[in-house]
Amino acid sequence: MEHRGLGWPRLPRLLELLAALAVQAVRASAIAAASPDLSLWPMPLSVQTTPRVLHLSPDNFFFGHSSTSKAGPTCSLLQEAFRRYYDYIFGFYKWHHGSADLRVGVELQQLQVSVVLDPECDTFPKISSDESYTLLVKGPVASLTANRVWGVLRGLETFSQLIYQDFYGTFTVNESNIVDSPRFPHRGILIDTSRHFLSIKSIFKTLDAMAFNKFNVLHWHIVDDPSFPYQSITFPGLSEKGSYSSSHVYTPNDVRMVIEYARLRGIRIVPEFDSPGHTQSWGAGQKDLLTPCYNGKDPSGAFGPINPIWNTTYSFLSKFFKEISTVFPDEFIHLGGDEVDFDCWASNPEIQDFMRDKGFGRNFKKLESFYMQVVLDMISAINKSSIVWQEVFDDASKLTPGTVIQVWKVEDYTREQSKVTEAGFPVILSAPWYLDWISYGQDWKKYYAVDPLSFEGSQEQKKLVIGGEACLWGEYVDATNLTPRLWPRASAVGERLWSHKDVRGLEDAYRRLTVHRCRMLRRGIAAEPVFTGYCDHEDRM
Repeated sequence: MEHRGLGWPRLPRLLELLAALAVQAVRASAIAAASPDLSLWPMPLSVQTTPRVLHLSPDNFFFGHSSTSKAGPTCSLLQEAFRRYYDYIFGFYKWHHGSADLRVGVELQQLQVSVVLDPECDTFPKISSDESYTLLVKGPVASLTANRVWGVLRGLETFSQLIYQDFYGTFTVNESNIVDSPRFPHRGILIDTSRHFLSIKSIFKTLDAMAFNKFNVLHWHIVDDPSFPYQSITFPGLSEKGSYSSSHVYTPNDVRMVIEYARLRGIRIVPEFDSPGHTQSWGAGQKDLLTPCYNGKDPSGAFGPINPIWNTTYSFLSKFFKEISTVFPDEFIHLGGDEVDFDCWASNPEIQDFMRDKGFGRNFKKLESFYMQVVLDMISAINKSSIVWQEVFDDASKLTPGTVIQVWKVEDYTREQSKVTEAGFPVILSAPWYLDWISYGQDWKKYYAVDPLSFEGSQEQKKLVIGGEACLWGEYVDATNLTPRLWPRASAVGERLWSHKDVRGLEDAYRRLTVHRCRMLRRGIAAEPVFTGYCDHEDRM
């Protein structure tokens, strides 16, 4: 007998309804479980998120330009960035699993980008480039607003990090409002391509990882004592005779490719040609450049640093740095000036006579200062600015105003920062961030604990700290271990230089860095583990 008017569905319909409710309940708990705690790296300046989720379909999501944006489809830098970040967000999972089904809910269909001022699409980034951005994630169209394209690049990285997959594999993002800008304008990684040659491919990989961590300067220590891999157009003999071999050379085209690859990621290339020391490889291809060393009154057959007393030295350097100024577009050239061994200079009778004539006595620091002052003036004359290692300041050279001092000696480096800034010179800090010094355990924590402004000085002095660099010297590093030795250890430095000074919690940093390391792995960066555990994507390979 049928019960009418009671409002009860028939049994099959009831079972259907109960099953549907059960699926929704499971799905709700699955989303809650799959929705990660915020795992952004480096942490933005201001982040607001809500529990409300949006879904993305790889087949129905795209990056686009706002109708009011000063940049449009003709901005190749942004078009290339859109392609990259689409692949970073969807590519790995599409390649390994196919597209996930889009579940019920609000769909995010577009990230609309707006550049407010002159976009600088076709220019190179510089120390003063504006990297700020605002990101508003709401359906169906999210917005990313920045003054310049450099802010768009940083915002795209943040947007890509917000997206995750839920229990069902659906691409998901929480509604969010993010306002962000960097704490310091110079956030660098130093690589050394003299002690071990690094392939262009490995340099590209490093630039990719730098962008994932919002670094913006590649300090390219391109030549040193062991080899001279830079192929000079003006002085081709330098690499012909100074490189390890003809295949261990960066051609002009190689250098152009690195500079352009970096530009597309908002990264500056600052070349370093260190002198007067660290120049043994220069001497092989440039006659009468290095100082002949003596045993008593007779030449020993060995050579020391660049000879600072011959006019031919400065004629060569003037032509060489003029070439460098046209090859590398950045406003800065790093001139080195560190670790000069004075023994050879002291043994040379011509240099002894020169020292007496100049009234330098036996103070070879004065001779080094004499040399550096000439080279610094040379750089100013070609409308470039200089960066030098701290010895150049310590040895009382008369520095060109605005010369940047890189503090690298770990002993009492905060006192050095105080002295340099008190004298009115800008500072790059690298002393606590020498990543070639390795130890057992989680050494990223000590890098993370550093505050670049923890030295005695006025607020005006602290404004002179323009940033820092994580340095990876190449005695024991080549392309086989470059990436895992850098990452994610350098990531700790990246957050310290980008994020607000109050972002310091180790427990939260560990959680986010662990996720970020897995994210880098998915993007092809062979970052070493932070500690024990595994990455979620490993069981989906």
